[in-house]
Amino acid sequence: MTKKLLTSLVLAAVVLFAAAWGLAPIFAGQALIRAAKAGDAAKLEQLVDFPALRTSLKDELSKELVSRIGRDPRVADSGLGGLGMMLAPMLLSGAVDTVVTPEVLAQMVTTAEAPDPSRRDASEPADARSDRDIHQAWGYRDMNHFAVTLTDRDHPDQHLALILERRGLFTWKLAAVDLQSEAV
Repeated sequence: MTKKLLTSLVLAAVVLFAAAWGLAPIFAGQALIRAAKAGDAAKLEQLVDFPALRTSLKDELSKELVSRIGRDPRVADSGLGGLGMMLAPMLLSGAVDTVVTPEVLAQMVTTAEAPDPSRRDASEPADARSDRDIHQAWGYRDMNHFAVTLTDRDHPDQHLALILERRGLFTWKLAAVDLQSEAV
């Protein structure tokens, strides 16, 4: 009887450990979204690796800008496309370092849009952007990366994936973004 009880306790402990390990990124993602919606900058500072996030956002925005320059025939034909592709990473680097703050991250989560460093004024009021119907999809990318993909139901072709990265056994931090937009 004692051996059976000990085996059951060990099995229960293993199941609880596996459940906690597997559900930890979901709890971290939910905490991130709650903090963003509440505008809790202090909580966002705890949940986000801002240097890694800025690096990721620079890479994603640079790829998007190069893609836009390549698709615009006016720029490609004028010969300025190459110059734009050379200068874009430098300009984006400084802009992203300045723009990515807990407040902007909160806006990203509530609008499912990456910040546009080239746009100073918003085309719609902040209240209108925050009332959007945002769909959330959750899933592992691999054992150490978990994605919370946000999609504005009014723009289903544009997605913003928040990539949480494992930091220790049960700790997860937002470390990257993945801008996914389907070319039109």
